[in-house]
Formats: sequence, C-alpha cells, structure tokens
Amino acid sequence: MYIPAHFQAGTDAIHDLLMRPGAANLVTMTPRGLLASFVPFVYDPSIGEHGALHGHLARTNTQWSEPAIGESLVIIQGSDAYVSPSWYASKAEHGRVVPTWNYSTAHVYGTLAVHDDVAWLGNQVRRLTELNEAPFERPWSVDDAPERYVEGQLRAIVGVELLITRIEAKTKLSQNRPDTDIDGVIAGLEARGQAKASADVARARQERSRPDAGFA
Repeated sequence: MYIPAHFQAGTDAIHDLLMRPGAANLVTMTPRGLLASFVPFVYDPSIGEHGALHGHLARTNTQWSEPAIGESLVIIQGSDAYVSPSWYASKAEHGRVVPTWNYSTAHVYGTLAVHDDVAWLGNQVRRLTELNEAPFERPWSVDDAPERYVEGQLRAIVGVELLITRIEAKTKLSQNRPDTDIDGVIAGLEARGQAKASADVARARQERSRPDAGFA
C-alpha cells in the first residue's frame, strides 16, 4: 500500500481498526488463483507477536480448502467519505483545491490456519456474537437458540485464523490540510450525517502533532 508519511496510521488507529465490530475481505493466493471472501472477524491480540484474526467460512465455500500460497491478506476498511473542495476555507482564499476521498484502512498480512473443530468454532461464534451484540439493550446470545440447531449451524462452517505477521495501515483524514480547511471538512461531514467520519478527522488532527511509527 502507498502510505505517505503524514497518512501513516499510528498504533491507536490500527488498534481501533482491528478491534471494531465489522467484516473484512479475506484474500488468498491459491493454485486456482486469487480467492476472496467477505468475513466478520474478531481480533485476538494475545496470539503471537501481532495477534490473530479469527473468523469462519461456509463449509461450501472452497476458499478454506484451497491451500494458501505465501501470505494471506485481510483488508479492513474503516470509515470513508467524499470531501468536497467547497468545504475548504482555502477555496475562497486562492481556489487551488480539488475533491478528494478520506478513508482509513489496514492491510493485515499473515499465515492462514484452518480450524475444522466444533469447540474452536463454538468459541469463535460466541466471541463474534458478543462483540456485535454488545451495543444492544437486550443482547442476543448463542444460548438463546436451541442447542441442536446451534450444533447443526456449527457443522456448516469452518474456522479460519490469520496469524498476523505484518500490518500496513493508512489514515487519510485531511491531516495535510490547514486547520481552517479541517474545520470545514468536519462541518461538511456533520451536515451530511457522517458523524463517524467527522470524528475520525477531528481525532486525526489531534494526533498529527504526535507521530507514531505504528506496526511494521
């Protein structure tokens, strides 16, 4: 990934991308060529040097059974938003502005392991459920479903684990703009109902004065 120094993600930003509830694209090179699946993941920082991403695939999805050649890749996408040059104070000053796109993303590389084990899968889906149900007033639990039904669902999936070897992450959030332009971006995003993207821009401005090398 091309990452100019001022858009390099710090440790906190990388941690947020890994820990947030969501799904990401799992990409593997196989004897059949490139294969990709969109998979919900849970990050476990306690495994290895950089942690691991745990997920599962449908048993009928052949990606898990095709041997991965070399490193596998998970592409995690954070918030993103179109940025209009009309939001910049610089537009009124000199007009030398163009549209752009703000975004945060992490390319997580590692060794892919397959877990065709009911106990491992049971733990994975419980952690995944708890992570995503946490904001709800009355969270749903795996135990809310009949035991035999859950057992049948677990037999229909296969676990995947990406043992992380390296992470390349980028937060392109207007850090290269003057403060007056950033104020305009925040206001513009909030007016469009993009509160998360607006908050990310505000946080990026705070962090740009304390650069962090992040993960290698």
